[in-house]
Amino acid sequence: MYTTSFAFFEALWDAGVTHCFVNLGSDHPSIIEAMVKGAREKKGQFPRIITCPNEMVAMSMADGYARLTNKPQCVIVHVDVGTQGLGAAMHNASSGRAPVLVFAGLSPFTQEGELRGSRTEYIHWIQDVPDQKQIVAQYCRYSAELKTGVNVKQMVNRALQFARSAPQGPVYLCGAREVMEMDIEPYSIRQEHWNPVELGGLPGQAAKDIAGALAGAKKPLLITGYAGRNHAIPPALVELANTVPGLRVLDTGGSEMCFPADHPAWLGLRFGNEDAVRSADVIVVVDCDVPWIPTQCKPREDAKVFHIDVDPLKQMMPVFYMSALARYRADALTSLEQITSLLKSNDALKAKLAGEESEEKAKSVEASYKQRLETIAARSQPLEDGSFGTSYLCAKLKELCPDDTLWAIEAVTNTVFVHDSIQPTIPGSWINCGGGGLGWSGGGSLGMKLASDYEAQLKGGKGKFVVQIVGDGTFLFSVPGSVYWISRRYNIPVLTIVLNNKGWNAPRRSLELVHPKGLGASATNEEINISFDPAPDYGGIAKAAAGGELFTARVDKASELEEVLKKGIEAVLGGQTAVLDCKVASGC
Repeated sequence: MYTTSFAFFEALWDAGVTHCFVNLGSDHPSIIEAMVKGAREKKGQFPRIITCPNEMVAMSMADGYARLTNKPQCVIVHVDVGTQGLGAAMHNASSGRAPVLVFAGLSPFTQEGELRGSRTEYIHWIQDVPDQKQIVAQYCRYSAELKTGVNVKQMVNRALQFARSAPQGPVYLCGAREVMEMDIEPYSIRQEHWNPVELGGLPGQAAKDIAGALAGAKKPLLITGYAGRNHAIPPALVELANTVPGLRVLDTGGSEMCFPADHPAWLGLRFGNEDAVRSADVIVVVDCDVPWIPTQCKPREDAKVFHIDVDPLKQMMPVFYMSALARYRADALTSLEQITSLLKSNDALKAKLAGEESEEKAKSVEASYKQRLETIAARSQPLEDGSFGTSYLCAKLKELCPDDTLWAIEAVTNTVFVHDSIQPTIPGSWINCGGGGLGWSGGGSLGMKLASDYEAQLKGGKGKFVVQIVGDGTFLFSVPGSVYWISRRYNIPVLTIVLNNKGWNAPRRSLELVHPKGLGASATNEEINISFDPAPDYGGIAKAAAGGELFTARVDKASELEEVLKKGIEAVLGGQTAVLDCKVASGC
């Protein structure tokens, strides 16, 4: 049989989708038949199927894979309930701009056996809802129902064209059993007709205006957030920083590694609150959702602000605006290259960038960078009582892990400390949760490791070491029972570092920003219901899910930390996942 379902998988493979993360149900008989047929008849030319006992983990794996490689992957879930199970992971993929295709079945639309796939089970009536697409449509770049099998490949490629075109993001297709069961004539389409839409660069005058403003600025600043998804962006930003004396680069989201920490212009990662924003006279915002938080930090009144973005209007945000002189929908890399080229070739601009004043600006940036590193180093020390904070832990991790380690970060209130100490420098090496749906990093880290191994094997190499750094509350959100079963089932070894501070600290911070002197400010964690005391056995949860085949350890003393980290790293390098429960002091 050549069915809609089999053609669906052929379309995925031809479009470059190599993995399907699945959670199957009563809507998938033809999908399962197609999977068996593909495994038997099209070995090496059919997506690899990864069974995921939870939809959040499935979507997060596809998200991590797609964000590392920029290659879309597929998630298959069960009707309306499976679609709902995607929940927070769909938000993360949308905010994080992860190109993922989600497919869900629909309850059959016939009930008396009129067509193959007609209703056969009680649940088919219960799961028949008015408009299943609308459960997730507002998070998707495109959503549609497959109504026939004869154009299934065109529909798959249309969806992927949306997913891969900026701003990238998830797409959703659904199809009833009768449609997916249809016998159709085998066919193919020309894949080169389905490439993503490409953005151009800046208008000529715009590039001149921005280059001129940067050349004449006393305190120029560039702010970015997710531009580093394109691994050519960090080098392009370095070239611009080397061209404009005094330019500093601020990362406001940590979604990707956008600018290397070994460059003097590096300001690190700050969530919309940084002194450089307050002092800058020229600010260029590039692919960024939240350059500053006005209630905490905003530019000077006379600052010249330019906004370059794949989505400068932020069309999925009901409220977004900032005082910019101009906004441009343009490709970040092309735009940066235009600006840098002008600064290097235009004699008038070159003259502005030369001289004593420029040398002083460069020296000032160097001195500020040196001070920043010294401050981080001072904070990255054990505490007097023998305990340690996140900064010391991550400094040790950086020292002990391979230089090309991939970091999957979901540290929430500790993210700044993690970034300051890890100081990533390699494009693609740092991926933070794309949104606010906690629990991404469990599946995300597995997806990153799976992608790294698969892509390396195609070239005859070996995948990279992957570390997940996650808060204790977020670890529980990640559905560890599913994560560590998958890790063992598919031999995907990662090192998980649980930052154990006995609870959710993010709600306390949110409370104090609004009610700094309120009742909650002096209340205990138990009183405001954010405490995890007594703490769960995080490593034990993971070990049980892995059937005992997992290394785990707890550590709360600085004197024992290095030895525990070495053992965990050694276990992962040997092919076994490790979960280290690290008790960290707050605020450092």
